[in-house]
Amino acid sequence: MDKGRVYSGMRPTGPLHLGHLAGALTNWVALQDEYECFYNIADWHALMSDYADSGRTRRNSLDILLDWLSAGLDPEKSCLFVQSHVPQHAELALAFAMLTPLGWLYRNPTYKEQIQNLQNKDLSTYAFLGYPVLQAADILLYKANKVPVGEDQSAHLELSREIARRFNHFFGENLLPEPQTLLTPTPKVPGTDGKKMSKSYGNSLDMSEDSKSLWEKLRTMITDPARKKRTDQGDPDKCPVWDIHKVFNGDEAQREELAKGCRTAGIGCIDCKKTLYGHIDTMMEPIRQRRARYENNPSTLTEILAEGAKRASAAAEETMKEIYPAMGLLGR
Repeated sequence: MDKGRVYSGMRPTGPLHLGHLAGALTNWVALQDEYECFYNIADWHALMSDYADSGRTRRNSLDILLDWLSAGLDPEKSCLFVQSHVPQHAELALAFAMLTPLGWLYRNPTYKEQIQNLQNKDLSTYAFLGYPVLQAADILLYKANKVPVGEDQSAHLELSREIARRFNHFFGENLLPEPQTLLTPTPKVPGTDGKKMSKSYGNSLDMSEDSKSLWEKLRTMITDPARKKRTDQGDPDKCPVWDIHKVFNGDEAQREELAKGCRTAGIGCIDCKKTLYGHIDTMMEPIRQRRARYENNPSTLTEILAEGAKRASAAAEETMKEIYPAMGLLGR
């Protein structure tokens, strides 16, 4: 652990899109050269809200691994594994459930928010209320020093720290380190309808898009509503296409030219979209090449997950060997 240890994960609820790439995966790829990284396909977490419709969870788990590898995560550098393949996650979550006050869970702002926003799902379960307990177990099982999150998510990590502090208070000072936030930039990447990019909204630009599909989605993407005709002047700050330019078009001089053309009606929206398409399509080419290599060797995916589970289980077992006697149990 000389390099420090990073943990993060994603729920396998569908294909990843450019929002995931810009907001998390690009950073994860960079971190794997600086830290010992554990990246987890959190299938137990996916079941917490989708237990009644879990038919695609296995397929989604392989798809998310394919997206990770396409983005540049390297199984030689990072431990890539499925949560349910490492049973110590559930073990430690049960241990933490013994000491986590219900009040902490009911006050969790994410719990309240999702209860309001996901009314089409049954969230009235023990597991959904207790998902922060499993989340804490995910992180603390590996004694992770750092957890990469966006600024708007940093408060979510505080509950994991509280559980670590409470465990240490009862069962052993400093047995579990308090994970620290590794703040990462989370650029705004809107979907094709201008809302937050999300597969559930049907507005995403997926990492698996081919060139033709990518252009078709960008071509029909909404822009500044004030530009009803080619001759109308626009405002880039009111245009979702412009928000994506700011993330994926690194040519500042070109962006200034495009903004000027929009405000003066010197260019049309389709011209702006063509330029954006060029940048994204170029960026996606090495991602598509890596994807093709793994798609042509599907057995490699299961081999990577098997090796990842082996590595993760070894690290997890070291922690559990300390947890059991600390809690007064006979242990292994």
